[in-house]
Amino acid sequence: MTSTAAVIGAGTIGRSFARLFAASGHPVRVWDPRDDLAEVVAGIREDVAADLADRPGQTGGEIESAATLEEAVASAGFVQESGPEDPVEKPRLFARLAEAAPAQAVLATSSSTIPASLIAADLPDAVAARIIVGHPFNPPHLMPLVEVVPSPRTSEDTVAAAVAFYRSCGREPVVLRREVRGFVGNRLQNALMKEAVALVENGVVTAAELDAVMRNSLGLRWAAVGQFAGMHLGGGEEGIRGFMHHIGPSFAAIDPLPLDLGDAAMEQVYAQVEDAYGTTPSAAAAAERDRIQRAVLQARGQAD
Repeated sequence: MTSTAAVIGAGTIGRSFARLFAASGHPVRVWDPRDDLAEVVAGIREDVAADLADRPGQTGGEIESAATLEEAVASAGFVQESGPEDPVEKPRLFARLAEAAPAQAVLATSSSTIPASLIAADLPDAVAARIIVGHPFNPPHLMPLVEVVPSPRTSEDTVAAAVAFYRSCGREPVVLRREVRGFVGNRLQNALMKEAVALVENGVVTAAELDAVMRNSLGLRWAAVGQFAGMHLGGGEEGIRGFMHHIGPSFAAIDPLPLDLGDAAMEQVYAQVEDAYGTTPSAAAAAERDRIQRAVLQARGQAD
């Protein structure tokens, strides 16, 4: 399936989505009010060319900047909006998208906090039927997951079209059965983040040591299997039932540690992280992260 894709917003997520879509063969138009949009799009073209250099015979889609939002979406079959997380402005933006895009275009948002039902609340049913959340994990051109989150007013055709489009880009979409704040990935990340901060604040472990624990145990395991598959394997012949019968009571007895996410309490966490990794995250560290993630995907047969 080849469809013209419009990317609205050329920040970190928007640029990565544009790179993914173009490298997957879709023509892409990018719009953002930033003054340097032409330079940004030129950079995306270079990234796409580098991606395709390792894929002999695969042709990328043409990628262009658009002078206006309306121009970007005028011929789009799929729109991926990646603008600011503003619950007031985003519904207004989608009203403009619905007005300018073809009547059958899917209108997806990368939002990690704003549900499709809020975006579509004041829009007609025919428009609401086309609005859906397509929430990635950063960077979208590398991470396979896209959480596809319809509102109660989103049509089944829109869900199916969104899933098909993301799959055409080599992603692994998961459709949520109902809207919930934070969706699934961020809720899991939120629970782990709070426990990690509590362990550091309470002097159990340093930030760097906690990362070493994650890299050398849970992170390594979760790269191969998910939470429930890991429990099932860990339970021996009885699977997950055996796991819970043997370990469940002990886990249930673990008391929560005191937690304070305010700046004063977090200062020791900030200091430890900056001491371990530098005050500003480095491009080299990000490149090393991506190299390892690509290697994991290759081992799983999910990358070229």
